[in-house]
This record gives sequence, C-alpha cells and structure tokens, in this order.
Amino acid sequence: MNTRRRLILAAAAAAAWPALAAARAQRRLTISAVTFRGRTRVEDGFEAYLAARRVPADIRWHDIARDKARLPAIVEAIRRERPDLVYTWGTTVSLGVLGPYDGIDPARHLTDVPAVFTLVADPVGARLVPSMASPARALTGVTHMAPLDAQIRAMSSYRRFERLGLIYSPSEQNSRLVVAGIEALGRRNRFEVLTRPFPLDGDGRPDGAGAEQLVDALRQDGAEWLYLPPDSFLTTIAPRILARATEIGLPTFASTEALVRAGALTGVVSGYESVGQFTAFKAEQILIHGRSPASIPVETLTRFSLPVNLAVARRLGLPPPLAMFDYAELIDTDGGTR
Repeated sequence: MNTRRRLILAAAAAAAWPALAAARAQRRLTISAVTFRGRTRVEDGFEAYLAARRVPADIRWHDIARDKARLPAIVEAIRRERPDLVYTWGTTVSLGVLGPYDGIDPARHLTDVPAVFTLVADPVGARLVPSMASPARALTGVTHMAPLDAQIRAMSSYRRFERLGLIYSPSEQNSRLVVAGIEALGRRNRFEVLTRPFPLDGDGRPDGAGAEQLVDALRQDGAEWLYLPPDSFLTTIAPRILARATEIGLPTFASTEALVRAGALTGVVSGYESVGQFTAFKAEQILIHGRSPASIPVETLTRFSLPVNLAVARRLGLPPPLAMFDYAELIDTDGGTR
C-alpha cells in the first residue's frame, strides 16, 4: 500500500472519532498506556491533569522494561482491552505500537483506536507523523526536546568549546536522530563532534558495562563538553556516566529533565510533569471534546528551563557566567533550589 493511500485511510479513520466522543463522555473511559522503563514523572503529570479535570478514565498500564521484543504481546493485549485511547511513551514504544505513518502494518500496529504519544524527541524524523502541524492520522502527541541549536547556544554561553563529546545507544532511533542533528550543527558551526556508541550485545541491546571507559575516551580525545541525548538506556545508567565525567573534569549538558536530576551540570529541558499534563490535555480534547487526533498538532512546550547544578559546578570549578544568573534555575544538591 503506497504512502498516499495509507494517509487517506488514516484520515478517514480519524474522522470517525468525533462521532464517538459524545457516547464516550457518558461512561467510564479506558486508556491503555505503554511505557518504556516504568513510570516516570510524565505519567504523574498525565494522571494529575486527568484527575484535576475530572476526566472519567481508568488507565491500564503496560511496560516493556526496555525490551522492545515485548511490544507484539502488548499490542495484542491492548486489542483485547478495546480502549478508548492509547498512550505511548518514547520513540521506540510509539513506533512499535503505532508504526511509522508510511509503514503501518495492521497486523503489528494499532490502527483502530486514537492515540497520544509523549516524550518523542523528533516525531517527524522518526516518521510517526509527516508534519508537526498536521499528523494526518489518528494520533497526536507532545515532544519534549528544545531545539538543538538552542541547546548548543546555551552550552557555548556557559563555556565555549571546539570539541563536543556524545554517548548514545545506536539501537534507539531517537538517539540516532539527535546525533545526526548535532553532527549537522557541528559542520555548520565548525565544532567537532566526538561520538561513542554503547556496544550492543548478541540480542542487539546496548551494553553499559564499559560506560565509564567511554567517558574517559572522550576526555582523552579532547572533548570539552559531554552532551547527553534523550536516550532511554543512557538515562538508566546516567548516574555512573555523570559521576565519572565530573570526577575527570568533563562538564555535562543534559537534553532531558531526568538527566539533570541524575547529576548533569546544566541543560535546556522541559519539565516532565508539564509534558505529561500537556499530553493529557490533548487526550482530553479527543476523549471529551470530540476532536479528531489528526486535527490536533504535535507540539512542544512553549517554555524551557535552564537548570544549573551548583554542587557540580563547584566540583568542576565552572560557575555559570554572571549573565546566566538572571534566567537560570539554580539547583544546589547540597542545599536545595535557589
């Protein structure tokens, strides 16, 4: 089936959702949610918004525990649940459950239920949607990433650099897309990008046993910053990576709130709870107000924060520039937030 026909069918299916919304609003709703590595603050925000708005919904949770081989069984389980809405967390889960817009397989992907995705770094690059403004299928969602050029500018404002180090999981498409974007910015802005992928085991999963050695290698090659992409596996072992980087004097820049909380020096990030609330707002538009998911643009938050971990800054001997004190969120893990 060609791409044009897939999009036409997806749009036709999406047109049916408003007609069903009124009936849904009169009964208890069901949301089937699929996460990648268990519950996060995104889910806290999602549930809190639905509760505050008194959306009558029960959530059935599924988690793949970082193992995408579990996705087919979860898709089958959701088909049996017959939910009113599907919620997916992250690029790997969203593609596994919903499929790329130009490669939907009804045997493997959910096609007959509206969906919202969250925490997807690059929905267009991942081919979840053909454009942010018009999803053109029965789903919409929220991306959490600040523009890469804004992140690079913030990094350079804190400390100028010529070599940027980056560790990532080659098995995660979101990470590969960010690496490609950073490399393109490096060519444009004339800084060198030094990459170190996690090795993969026999099942194609990243292996973090030598994570500290990857940090050491980047430092030895002259990296002046370590950039941490929105990488789910990296996040699970981030405390080790960040501790080693700080120990050897390599400042770290985070792309997500979770990485800041794990101990990065600074970053440009979206608050996870706010991302979850925004995702729930889109779910409410579909379930309660009868909007077609295809008519709801994929968006990011309008404001980002720039946290600075003062405890890490002291250990590195790298206090933020004075001008940054006017807008940064100063976090001191030895004494709270200022």
